Amino acid sequence: MDLSHIILYAIVPIIVVMLAGFISGKKGIFTGADAKKFNKVVLDYALPAALFVSIVQASRDDLVKDIRLTIVSAVGIMACFMLVYFVFKYCFKKNTGADAAISALISGSPTIGFLGFAVMEPIFDQTVGLSSVALVVAIVGIVVNAIGIPVGLSLMNASLAKQNPSAKKQSAWKPVIHALSQPVAWAPILAVVLVVCGLKWPAWASPSFDLIAKANASMAVFSAGITLAAIKFSMNFQVILGSFMKMIVMPAVVLVLGIVCGMDANNLRMLVVAAALPPAFSGIIIADENDTYVATGTSSLTLSVILFIGFCPLWIWLTNLAINGHLFGYLG
Repeated sequence: MDLSHIILYAIVPIIVVMLAGFISGKKGIFTGADAKKFNKVVLDYALPAALFVSIVQASRDDLVKDIRLTIVSAVGIMACFMLVYFVFKYCFKKNTGADAAISALISGSPTIGFLGFAVMEPIFDQTVGLSSVALVVAIVGIVVNAIGIPVGLSLMNASLAKQNPSAKKQSAWKPVIHALSQPVAWAPILAVVLVVCGLKWPAWASPSFDLIAKANASMAVFSAGITLAAIKFSMNFQVILGSFMKMIVMPAVVLVLGIVCGMDANNLRMLVVAAALPPAFSGIIIADENDTYVATGTSSLTLSVILFIGFCPLWIWLTNLAINGHLFGYLG
């Protein structure tokens, strides 16, 4: 895979569009509140439409073939998620359980919903097809949104309840039900069910979804730029550690698991890139809503976005070396 193609067709466009959003945010054309509205359009309309239409055109054989993708995604991402939680809870005395939970929601979760298609489609569409890209985005998205976010919210709520015993306790299932009720979660699940049942999606129905689906990548990246313009950046050890665990530890864990489990080479390439994506913006939203770990979390996200420009092609190169059996010989 030509790294110059990746840089020119995937990384540079993201930088340009994100920079446009950043400048518009700094000039006051758009605000952080506007970014939240754009994010809602992405998560509730554009991304679900893109995932649904792409997955529903796959076959049952494709889904069966990708079972290892599902297992490695769930085990790898959630293992890193919990690792971030325990590291930030027990290695930093000032951090509460809520702080650690927010850290896990940020540095233990890739922003697959916002940047998944924007990064992976131009890199992999011509080699594996859009339906394969969409399946990876959907599976990682389900892990992040239907497993990671409920777990993080449960850990955060448990910690906040200890800090304020008089507060009304929430059901442990409430975050799970809320996550599954979101279009970004149930739309790809519905598409998978239709494919498994052998129900053929009519070709004439896709254009009705395509128009809003095409807005997903550009709006998500532009909104990310506005969000970065609205936050105050500060550097400390927790910011650096969070970025290290997100940009290095998570893709490394996924790569090793994928090699051990004998994953399909193309799926492994896509999954490693998905794992190397910057932290989930949803974690920042949750932090802001609960006024917990906002400054450090947003700074870690900002640093990771900058680092991703270099780490994306690096991880593609390392994954190719590992798949071809040259990585350990090269390191030796």
